[in-house]
Amino acid sequence: MTEPVRLIMVTGPDRETLVRIGRALVEERLAACVNVLPGHMSVYRWEGEVHVDAEALAVVKTTGSAAQSVCQRVAELHPYDLPECVAINVVEGSRRYLEWVRESVGERKPDGEA
Repeated sequence: MTEPVRLIMVTGPDRETLVRIGRALVEERLAACVNVLPGHMSVYRWEGEVHVDAEALAVVKTTGSAAQSVCQRVAELHPYDLPECVAINVVEGSRRYLEWVRESVGERKPDGEA
């Protein structure tokens, strides 16, 4: 069976925070790619009150077997007490792209290999 690919959404206080987290995830081979989208508003309930805050959003491309490790690492690196880390199953996509994600996540390959 082919390793499933997951998209994980992570919100944060700003672009810089999520770029730092994304870089760690890619360097540690927990993610193939992390897109950081700045400038959105989040409306949410926290500690009994409704908040409206500017945030950034990261979309992490990873595998099903690495998803839990991604969320654990996000929790370690993130400034929020309860960071969002929500995984979405990728049902279809470009075969070559999905294979690249699978090859990019996991154990470090010998020098010269992806």
